[in-house]
Amino acid sequence: MTIEHPILSVNNLSHKYQIQWAVKDIDFEITRKGIYGLLGANGAGKSTIMNIMSGVLNQSHGEVFIKGINIKEQPIEAKKKIGFLPQKPPLLLEMTVEEFLIHAARLRLMDRIAIPEAVDIVLEKCALTHFKRRVLSNLSGGYQQRVGIAQAIIHNPEIVIFDEPTNGLDPNQILEVRKLIKSIAEERTVILSTHILQEVQALCDQIWMIHEGTMVFTGSLHDFDTHLSPSVLKVILKGLPSTSELEDIPGILSACHMEKAEYHLEYDLNEETLERLVEKSMEKGWRLIEIVREKKSLENVFATLSQHRK
Repeated sequence: MTIEHPILSVNNLSHKYQIQWAVKDIDFEITRKGIYGLLGANGAGKSTIMNIMSGVLNQSHGEVFIKGINIKEQPIEAKKKIGFLPQKPPLLLEMTVEEFLIHAARLRLMDRIAIPEAVDIVLEKCALTHFKRRVLSNLSGGYQQRVGIAQAIIHNPEIVIFDEPTNGLDPNQILEVRKLIKSIAEERTVILSTHILQEVQALCDQIWMIHEGTMVFTGSLHDFDTHLSPSVLKVILKGLPSTSELEDIPGILSACHMEKAEYHLEYDLNEETLERLVEKSMEKGWRLIEIVREKKSLENVFATLSQHRK
């Protein structure tokens, strides 16, 4: 009977630089394909985790398994299943695109007979075919990033890890790279790190949030945006009820009187709560004039979760 291992398993991962812990007691697991985002501010420990998962850095404590293979104990076997693009693409700028991809394939210990076809596949996948004889130093930042992505998938890995893949790109280049990442994720598991909230909104199915080296959230983007941070109702009540009266309504979690007749109410996302608010206004004569549903921004959720760890 074949044992089905998780795609990736990170257990009690910790790493120290001299006396400073960069990451501490990180645990997560991936059991299905998708795009997974590691979200955190600059300096939170994202790159350390990415480098350890990719076998670039040996951790101080804990274990990382790629399809059941311990990357520290069997690095060559584990790395065959991983493609990695660090923050700065590891390009040899004096080479042409084609020469560099052949070089990258040889570094991955690919069968020499299979290399030409693999190069052609990634050139087409990353829209680089017309540039294959262009010297890398003559490419724009966006196309250099595409070459970096191409070298990460040249050996057809099961997991592709991108560290800040759109960092430093202009808006059009960001959209192109996002599209490419989505197409790669149709065939493989993709893990990316970012400090940009819009990046996880645009790309990720699941997210982990790290703050000062520790995990503060694991879940879906929907959970991150709504479950952890209740929606806010902006209401105009001419009758000026007290905030305690509003908080007595089931489903209203908190009430804040802003100015004049405007109130901000956090609620539990239940539609029945809105109905109760309308009914109570009619019963009490609060004269409900306006009701607008406003979700808290991801930036606010990010700040709130970070504050909880301080």
